[in-house]
Amino acid sequence: MAHTLITGGAGFIGAHLAGQLLSQGHQVRLLDSLLPQVHGTTERPDYLPREAELVVADVRDPEAVRKALNGIDRVVHLTARVGVGQSMYEIVDYTSVNVVGTSVLLQALLDHPVERLVVASSMSVYGEGLYIAPDGTAHTDVSRSRDHLQSGGWEPLGPHGEMLTPVPTPETKPPSLSSVYALTKFDQERLCLLFGEAYDVPTVALRFFNVYGPYQALSNPYTGVLAIFASRLLNGRPPLIFEDGNQRRDFVSVHDVAQACTLALSVDAAQGRVVNVGSGQSVSVNEIATRLGRILGCDSLEPEITGKYRVGDIRHCFADVSLAEEVLGYRPQVDLDEGMTELAGWLEGQVAIDQVDAATSELTARGLTV
Repeated sequence: MAHTLITGGAGFIGAHLAGQLLSQGHQVRLLDSLLPQVHGTTERPDYLPREAELVVADVRDPEAVRKALNGIDRVVHLTARVGVGQSMYEIVDYTSVNVVGTSVLLQALLDHPVERLVVASSMSVYGEGLYIAPDGTAHTDVSRSRDHLQSGGWEPLGPHGEMLTPVPTPETKPPSLSSVYALTKFDQERLCLLFGEAYDVPTVALRFFNVYGPYQALSNPYTGVLAIFASRLLNGRPPLIFEDGNQRRDFVSVHDVAQACTLALSVDAAQGRVVNVGSGQSVSVNEIATRLGRILGCDSLEPEITGKYRVGDIRHCFADVSLAEEVLGYRPQVDLDEGMTELAGWLEGQVAIDQVDAATSELTARGLTV
């Protein structure tokens, strides 16, 4: 059976993917620097499958990456610094880990050809999602100006001030890179696809939407919104919601994301493609906070609407997953209530350090909130 290297493999997506691959009889090696902001410690996370080999090293270390590739047939590249807000003031670190780290991996692959390369991209590369005007015209280049936001106009408007309706975003929607994080994720996917085409390495870029599930880092204030809300609720504090909370997102279970990665490692039709990985459903941030509070038994902690905007945030973006269904055979299996109930079960007994206020203060001090 194949031997797969998962970079960033000690994260919650990598852990679930490793578990799926091991259950199919594959060998798995994980490369991870165990960043304290994510893991809180430099010890091996207890949720990692025991059968998975863990190499603690930085993806920017050429010698460590070359050693990690020994005996490897396939690579899933998950390594990335994650978070829109933080990327706007830790510019060097985000570009170094995400772009330089990817370049180091690809340089090493020149001397170690593999059968398949899968890279994790992000829905953030779209910026705003796809919108439709009242006359049916599609708008792919929607944005919101600072003046518009400062006047409390949260919803983007058409070129003539017309109201626009958000619709599922397909892979054909051109990128609109509104944060350093988004730019680095686009760089990651393009580097890998260019490499794959040049050196005849079957390569697939998966654009993950808002991934959630067990093992997610609860004390990282720049992780997924569900984990951030859970951290607040577990500490007896209400979730903080930017804008008016009616922005819509696509929340996809980590189990479905691991399924998509597993399929991308084996399905030939996906070679050279960029593919959305989401649930295909949208929900407002207000609704997600309320539903999570109810599931956790924290109904009395109503979300706090800040009425503020963070530079780099977008209004609406949710996935059109028809291409994933067509080329990967991907079908989301976990609905939102089921997934949040599983998350709540895992949260019992977990310790979460709420660092949201400190992160928000940092953004405000740097002029990155409106």
